[in-house]
Amino acid sequence: MAVIYKILRADEWAELQEKGETLGASIDLSDGYVHFSTAETVKETAAKYFAGEDNLKLLAYNDQALGPALVYEPAREGVLFPHLYAPLVLADALWIKDLPLKGAAHDFPNEL
Repeated sequence: MAVIYKILRADEWAELQEKGETLGASIDLSDGYVHFSTAETVKETAAKYFAGEDNLKLLAYNDQALGPALVYEPAREGVLFPHLYAPLVLADALWIKDLPLKGAAHDFPNEL
Protein backbone atom coordinates (compact mmCIF):
# COMPACT_ATOMS: atom_id res chain seq x y z
CA MET A 1 0.00 0.00 0.00
CA ALA A 2 1.11 3.53 -0.77
CA VAL A 3 -0.54 6.68 0.46
CA ILE A 4 -1.38 9.13 -2.33
CA TYR A 5 -2.61 12.71 -2.04
CA LYS A 6 -5.19 15.04 -3.53
CA ILE A 7 -5.11 18.81 -3.01
CA LEU A 8 -8.45 20.60 -3.13
CA ARG A 9 -9.36 24.27 -3.24
CA ALA A 10 -12.06 25.54 -0.86
CA ASP A 11 -14.85 25.35 -3.46
CA GLU A 12 -13.80 21.85 -4.54
CA TRP A 13 -13.67 20.75 -0.89
CA ALA A 14 -17.14 22.22 -0.27
CA GLU A 15 -18.53 20.30 -3.27
CA LEU A 16 -16.94 17.06 -2.09
CA GLN A 17 -18.40 17.52 1.38
CA GLU A 18 -21.85 18.29 -0.02
CA LYS A 19 -22.02 15.48 -2.57
CA GLY A 20 -19.73 12.88 -0.97
CA GLU A 21 -17.89 12.42 -4.27
CA THR A 22 -16.52 14.45 -7.15
CA LEU A 23 -15.00 14.06 -10.58
CA GLY A 24 -12.44 16.65 -9.50
CA ALA A 25 -11.30 20.11 -10.45
CA SER A 26 -11.53 21.59 -13.93
CA ILE A 27 -8.15 20.07 -14.92
CA ASP A 28 -9.41 16.66 -13.79
CA LEU A 29 -12.59 17.06 -15.81
CA SER A 30 -10.72 18.12 -18.94
CA ASP A 31 -8.17 15.29 -18.63
CA GLY A 32 -10.80 12.65 -17.84
CA TYR A 33 -9.35 11.48 -14.53
CA VAL A 34 -8.67 12.70 -10.99
CA HIS A 35 -5.04 13.72 -10.55
CA PHE A 36 -3.24 12.48 -7.44
CA SER A 37 0.31 12.98 -6.21
CA THR A 38 2.67 10.65 -4.42
CA ALA A 39 4.57 11.56 -1.27
CA GLU A 40 7.54 12.33 -3.51
CA THR A 41 5.63 14.68 -5.83
CA VAL A 42 2.94 16.37 -3.72
CA LYS A 43 5.07 19.35 -2.64
CA GLU A 44 6.10 20.04 -6.23
CA THR A 45 2.46 19.75 -7.30
CA ALA A 46 1.44 22.30 -4.64
CA ALA A 47 4.19 24.70 -5.71
CA LYS A 48 3.44 24.35 -9.43
CA TYR A 49 -0.38 24.29 -9.49
CA PHE A 50 -1.39 25.95 -6.21
CA ALA A 51 1.29 28.63 -5.76
CA GLY A 52 0.09 31.45 -3.52
CA GLU A 53 -3.26 29.76 -2.85
CA ASP A 54 -4.53 29.42 0.71
CA ASN A 55 -7.50 27.57 2.22
CA LEU A 56 -6.46 24.27 0.66
CA LYS A 57 -7.20 20.77 1.91
CA LEU A 58 -4.86 17.80 1.64
CA LEU A 59 -6.59 14.43 1.40
CA ALA A 60 -4.76 11.13 1.80
CA TYR A 61 -5.90 7.88 0.17
CA ASN A 62 -4.73 4.26 0.17
CA ASP A 63 -3.86 3.58 -3.46
CA GLN A 64 -4.78 -0.12 -3.27
CA ALA A 65 -8.21 0.63 -1.80
CA LEU A 66 -9.10 2.62 -4.93
CA GLY A 67 -8.94 -0.56 -6.98
CA PRO A 68 -8.36 -0.95 -10.72
CA ALA A 69 -9.72 2.54 -11.48
CA LEU A 70 -6.40 3.91 -10.17
CA VAL A 71 -3.61 3.76 -12.72
CA TYR A 72 -0.03 5.00 -12.39
CA GLU A 73 0.91 6.79 -15.60
CA PRO A 74 3.94 8.80 -16.72
CA ALA A 75 3.53 12.56 -16.57
CA ARG A 76 6.11 15.27 -15.81
CA GLU A 77 9.52 14.10 -17.00
CA GLY A 78 8.36 10.47 -17.08
CA VAL A 79 7.53 10.38 -13.35
CA LEU A 80 4.60 8.08 -12.56
CA PHE A 81 1.53 9.81 -11.17
CA PRO A 82 -1.61 8.11 -9.87
CA HIS A 83 -4.71 8.87 -11.95
CA LEU A 84 -8.18 7.83 -10.79
CA TYR A 85 -10.62 6.98 -13.60
CA ALA A 86 -13.61 7.10 -11.24
CA PRO A 87 -15.18 9.61 -8.87
CA LEU A 88 -13.17 10.66 -5.83
CA VAL A 89 -15.16 9.51 -2.79
CA LEU A 90 -14.85 11.43 0.46
CA ALA A 91 -15.57 8.35 2.61
CA ASP A 92 -12.50 6.61 1.13
CA ALA A 93 -10.06 9.21 2.51
CA LEU A 94 -7.61 8.03 5.15
CA TRP A 95 -7.37 11.55 6.53
CA ILE A 96 -7.98 15.17 5.62
CA LYS A 97 -5.81 18.06 6.78
CA ASP A 98 -5.54 21.77 6.16
CA LEU A 99 -2.74 22.80 3.82
CA PRO A 100 -2.06 26.39 4.89
CA LEU A 101 0.13 28.85 3.08
CA LYS A 102 3.09 29.92 5.23
CA GLY A 103 4.96 32.69 3.50
CA ALA A 104 5.55 31.63 -0.08
CA ALA A 105 5.14 27.88 0.48
CA HIS A 106 2.54 25.49 1.84
CA ASP A 107 2.99 24.02 5.30
CA PHE A 108 2.71 20.25 4.90
CA PRO A 109 2.00 17.80 7.71
CA ASN A 110 5.08 16.39 9.44
CA GLU A 111 4.64 12.94 7.89
CA LEU A 112 5.46 14.44 4.49
